[in-house]
Amino acid sequence: MGARRERAVLAGRESASRLMHGGESGHTPEPLPEGSVHTWIAFDQAVREIQRRHHGTAPDGRPVVALCHPDGHVREDALRGADPVPELLAIRCTDWVPAVREQARRVLLGAMAADPAGTLRRLTPLLLRLARREHGAWVLELLPLALRGTQVQAELRASADLPTRRYAARLSLETGRFGVRELARLAAAELDPQTGQLWADAALASMAADGPDDEAFASLLGSHSPAVRAAGVTALRRAGWAARAAEHLTDRSGLVRACARWAVRQDGGDPYGRYRELVEDPGRITPYAVTGFAECAGRGDAPLLRGLLAHPDNAVRAAAVGGLRLLDTTDIALLRPLLDDPSAAVAREASLSLRASAGQLPADWLRARMEPGRPVHTRRAAYRLLHEQGGVAGLRAAVELLADDDPTLRRTAAQHVQSLWSPYRPLALPLRDPEVGALLDRCTGLFSDWVIRQMRSRLGLPAGPSTADGY
Repeated sequence: MGARRERAVLAGRESASRLMHGGESGHTPEPLPEGSVHTWIAFDQAVREIQRRHHGTAPDGRPVVALCHPDGHVREDALRGADPVPELLAIRCTDWVPAVREQARRVLLGAMAADPAGTLRRLTPLLLRLARREHGAWVLELLPLALRGTQVQAELRASADLPTRRYAARLSLETGRFGVRELARLAAAELDPQTGQLWADAALASMAADGPDDEAFASLLGSHSPAVRAAGVTALRRAGWAARAAEHLTDRSGLVRACARWAVRQDGGDPYGRYRELVEDPGRITPYAVTGFAECAGRGDAPLLRGLLAHPDNAVRAAAVGGLRLLDTTDIALLRPLLDDPSAAVAREASLSLRASAGQLPADWLRARMEPGRPVHTRRAAYRLLHEQGGVAGLRAAVELLADDDPTLRRTAAQHVQSLWSPYRPLALPLRDPEVGALLDRCTGLFSDWVIRQMRSRLGLPAGPSTADGY
């Protein structure tokens, strides 16, 4: 369960608790914002559970409570009352009791007849979730008929609820009323990758049937979504415009670059040669040209990338370091000085490239780069490598940072110290080492007393201070 859904479920349970423990003065929760469908589902379940635990099956006079009652007769009677809460009405439409379902559906259809736009706008996200239930097929029969041809359908295409957004897009595509240029514009502007792919596929299918359209291709290829741009680049070859794919060899997305290389090769071109021309030309070189070159180069091309480690452009230097890593040609002597590079991106890439060789780097040299006077990005890169060394060196570095001024380093160091402990694997530290004991004494606040005792016991160390005395 994702964090957002967990928060929604928790909100529903808390709302139910407030309602049920508030006596007769309890009130219906305020209308929930769009996208809170899990809150209402959790609310319905929680009210019913609380009634079972604390109230048995005794009727409750409040309509909102009766709509969630464990007894189907009570739920059915509540649906005959005035203005049931729309969200709970929708939930009852998939109730496990046939009489409750039928009554709820009659009431919902009446609400839709009285206010079709308002009801659909409010309930469609919830109804789509309920359609997954055992008795939810009715929803999938209702919604297409209710939404077709309405302005609400267009509104739902921009819904923050992604299942609703995707459903509205599929429903809109079934009408066949969009032209290829509009389909391409919708794909290019879409923020949800899955929905964007729906629009892009429809635009490409339209061009496959009716011929390519330059304006539609411009929209697809200018999209912010890598998947949409990649679809457009791939389709260039089918449209007979494969030569234009070369323009996207330096796209910021690796997916788009890969599609562009494929299209260029299919057209008889040489993406490697094009990349090399760009990388060797000081006036045309870009970071993504360097990365693209590394993606199709071989180890024999490493000298060209090494020559770029002194390039004046920070992004080009960082791309060159990453490119050498792709070629698996890590040169420790060449990369070590880059931890002191003024660019954070270069230092980060250098530390990532040196991780596999971290054990060959002098721990004292790395610790010197963790000193407070150093740039933050240098300190972080050096600590990353010390942590990679593990053992006493990694623990010593982490403990030194537990009180650091940099909150990111403090948080990372604390997480690394805590990750040392697991009841299912041995500690990666030497036994009966006095320095390890002293270091553990400085971070007892990160563990419970029991865990500290277990760690010391496993390491053959005497008992130390309690957690109340540590960090």
